[in-house]
Amino acid sequence: MARNGWWLALLLLAGCGGPHRPPPATLMFGGLPVAGSLADAKRAGFVDCLQADGISMRCRKHRVMFEGTGPYEAAVDLAGGDGSGGFGLVTLWHDQDQYAVYAITDVLEKQGWVSCNTATGDHGDQMIYSKKGARVSVFMDLSYWGKRRVRVIPNWNRRERRC
Repeated sequence: MARNGWWLALLLLAGCGGPHRPPPATLMFGGLPVAGSLADAKRAGFVDCLQADGISMRCRKHRVMFEGTGPYEAAVDLAGGDGSGGFGLVTLWHDQDQYAVYAITDVLEKQGWVSCNTATGDHGDQMIYSKKGARVSVFMDLSYWGKRRVRVIPNWNRRERRC
């Protein structure tokens, strides 16, 4: 019995390499990759990669400019321990200034993007910017732990609550 249990455990561990799916189609916005493969991320300069576990990989780029603002830190989180499942959003933040990312939303508003807020009562959540014809939406944290982030998410990626 113990021997069979050992083999079963090995088989289960072998299946823990993360999702085995093809990466999404390449999508760029504001000079950043918003969706695509590990190769797309690396071509865009996201080369500081860390495999934190067997199911995902994070690749970062430092001193990123976005829509004429920045510099920021940026990351894409890829599915699969080897990143083979690709990514479906890009995250930006500033290491020292929680308010620096407001410069991004100021630019979006000047470009005609409109916002809505997912807050309920006196608790903030996300400010979401959208524009007719755009293939992405831009989410900025209103309530946050640690660093306030801005995420650029393709409209096909519906995992996030929207307003």
